[in-house]
Amino acid sequence: MTDIKKRIAVYPGTFDPITLGHEDLVRRAAYLFDEVIVAVAGSTNKTTLFSLDERVHLAQTVFSMYTNVRVIGFSGLLMQFVQAQNAHMVIRGLRATSDFEYEFQLAGMNRKLYPEFETLFLTPSEQFMFISSSLVREVATLGGDVQAFVSSTVKCAILQKLGK
Repeated sequence: MTDIKKRIAVYPGTFDPITLGHEDLVRRAAYLFDEVIVAVAGSTNKTTLFSLDERVHLAQTVFSMYTNVRVIGFSGLLMQFVQAQNAHMVIRGLRATSDFEYEFQLAGMNRKLYPEFETLFLTPSEQFMFISSSLVREVATLGGDVQAFVSSTVKCAILQKLGK
């Protein structure tokens, strides 16, 4: 009997906040892989609305119905995290052609660091193509309703964080 390798994919990001577009990609990836690890990045040059622990907790809540999805916070080099998880696939979302150039460079660099690694690009469903975490934060900060872009759990967390 052969030893069947588990297909593990890592979906990294800051997820500040996690959007319906992120949820769409994870739902689709959960169908394709035995396990999907949502890797919430802690060390980032971005100023985040939520702390790492808060972002991990929100993602865990959002993905609690998926038996093959785990949420883990991490810092440091993504490829080291991927190796530690015994994964060989990273999922990246592409919303527009403007995302492609950066993601293509990143995929090449990651493959150089970890040759056994592959990047799978997924595009979100049409209704989510324009959503980004930074736009959601901006709309919320300016008093707009973000319900069409995030789950109700995330919306409540944003409103609480902003004191609204």
